[in-house]
Amino acid sequence: MDVSIELTAGDFSRAGTASSRIKKILKQLNVPPDIIKRVVIALYESEVNVVAHSYGGNVTCTITSEGIDIVVQDQGPGIPDIDLAMSEGYSTASKEIREMGFGAGMGLPNIRKNVDALEINSSENSPTTISMHVKFTHTQEE
Repeated sequence: MDVSIELTAGDFSRAGTASSRIKKILKQLNVPPDIIKRVVIALYESEVNVVAHSYGGNVTCTITSEGIDIVVQDQGPGIPDIDLAMSEGYSTASKEIREMGFGAGMGLPNIRKNVDALEINSSENSPTTISMHVKFTHTQEE
């Protein structure tokens, strides 16, 4: 099953639409609640990043019996230093975004903590693509 959702820059009132929609679908598919929570956190953080830091973008989710693949693509200024951006507390959010309660610098670290696989492709002055995967079952090693 594939689901695609557009994200609008600066529209914080709709940030969370994609994660809410995916949460509903995963519940209908009887995905374990702890897995749903991880997916929703990672997807919500991604949505907020697109809304806060880009000129818009989209989310594409592919759901299989084994897990979910999420690709978030934006049209934005890019991330010049991904390692720095992955540091807890690092933020490039404007004063206005921080005053709305966003921009604490926990988006990318929270995504990393909640997915089984993460790939970020970006550079300064180019769009960013975040690819995530969450398995629906736990393995013995986890």
